[in-house]
Amino acid sequence: MEKVNKNMILYGPPGTGKTYNTVTYAVSIIENQPLEAIQSENYSSVFERYVSYKAQGRIAFTTFHQSYGYEEFIEGIKPVISQDGDEETTEIKYEYTPGLFKNFCHKAKEVRVQTSSLQIRENPVIWNVLLGGTGETELKKDCFQHNYIKIGWSNMDEKVTEETEKINDKERRILLNFQEEMQEGDLVFIQKSNTSIDAIGVITGPYEYDPSYERYPRTRRVKWIKTHIDENVYELNKQTKLDRKTVYPLRKMELKKVTALIEKYTQTSEINVEENNKPYIFIIDEINRGNISKIFGELITLIEPTKRTGEEEATTAILPYTGDEFGVPNNVYIIGTMNTADRSIALMDTALRRRFKFIEMMPDENVLTSLDIQDIDGIHIPKMLKTMNERIEYLYDREHTIGHAYFTSLAKNPTLDRLADIFLNAIIPLLQEYFYEDYSKIQLVLGDNAKENSDYKFILDHDINVRKVFKGDPDIDLPEKKYSIQTNAFYQSESYKLIY
Repeated sequence: MEKVNKNMILYGPPGTGKTYNTVTYAVSIIENQPLEAIQSENYSSVFERYVSYKAQGRIAFTTFHQSYGYEEFIEGIKPVISQDGDEETTEIKYEYTPGLFKNFCHKAKEVRVQTSSLQIRENPVIWNVLLGGTGETELKKDCFQHNYIKIGWSNMDEKVTEETEKINDKERRILLNFQEEMQEGDLVFIQKSNTSIDAIGVITGPYEYDPSYERYPRTRRVKWIKTHIDENVYELNKQTKLDRKTVYPLRKMELKKVTALIEKYTQTSEINVEENNKPYIFIIDEINRGNISKIFGELITLIEPTKRTGEEEATTAILPYTGDEFGVPNNVYIIGTMNTADRSIALMDTALRRRFKFIEMMPDENVLTSLDIQDIDGIHIPKMLKTMNERIEYLYDREHTIGHAYFTSLAKNPTLDRLADIFLNAIIPLLQEYFYEDYSKIQLVLGDNAKENSDYKFILDHDINVRKVFKGDPDIDLPEKKYSIQTNAFYQSESYKLIY
């Protein structure tokens, strides 16, 4: 299979199957199969695999719009309303929130850990746990001796939920982290100070509640890799001090460097860290409807194939909100769709145009033929579509033609009523938008100007007697005709035959 471009945009007029085709492109890349081979398969089978890959997190989909911004795409700050146990006391805090693309890139570069004896799972989360405070504590000694970790909140329910009352949001998050988010096979760092840890362990048991321990009833079993150490993790945590929250994930730490730290204390090299080389596909529908420069920010450079992490010229950037170092993995593919009727390629951001491969998708009457959409009540649908588009190209341009996808529903419902519905609710409004309601041009596209019998005209024109409408002699240019849509014509097959 030939090398696929990491960044591509499918562009063309409305209804040419751009979003539809992102499915086949995505599956083709993930399965490393030629695009033609995937396109030759039954679409429902391909779509089923697409949905499966999406559920696995290998495909993500978003749509750009005018209010879409950097904060939704990369990272931003959002307000969080926190309630203390007393319902009357509320507090607004602000949190850094990763955007959709940043989260996707983190997923794409996750490494797999393989080890025979340490019981670490493939994609472990690294947890910071505070056992009774920093430094030497009685709880810490007890946990090290008996191979578990414990936290308090003995006055709370055994199982805390989002609905549990008389608990603030910070405490709820800590308890849910310990109870629900933490998994067997995850790694745990026991905090010694705000820059160091004094133990490393692997979670080996589910959440347990033991009321016999009055102060610290919430328990998880742990296999200690090493205790009573003094390891500075400030640099490992990207020069960020450890928080005093009792339980929270250390998202900034790279798993590869963490496993190297573990090997330092186990005196073995049995931990095998496998890079994730599987393709991940990020689909951006209507990419030209957003403000590209605003949304992508520094990513305009980072998405270049040669600047991806893992390449010789790999480049990273420091993100403005969190200060995180960020790069785009070389196994991430970006597929955009662009409606040329919304904005011409010539008006696209030059930096974006240079970094993407543009694949044109124009109306294709052969698609209708392949779906056996040909004769509907004596109307040759492919010929009718081709004729209308030839006229639009003369009157406007090729970027504002009518896509074949508008007519594909005729495959399941090949009736004149369905065709009338397509014209009334899709084709006519589209032509009105194209020609700014210049009905004389719409008549030319539909062949109404040449129809002798007015019963078959989709758009009727009527002469205007200006003197009957206006008093005096208005000194302005006034139209000589007025137009109306003749609904009955859409339900007569002859109306469509006379288009071509």
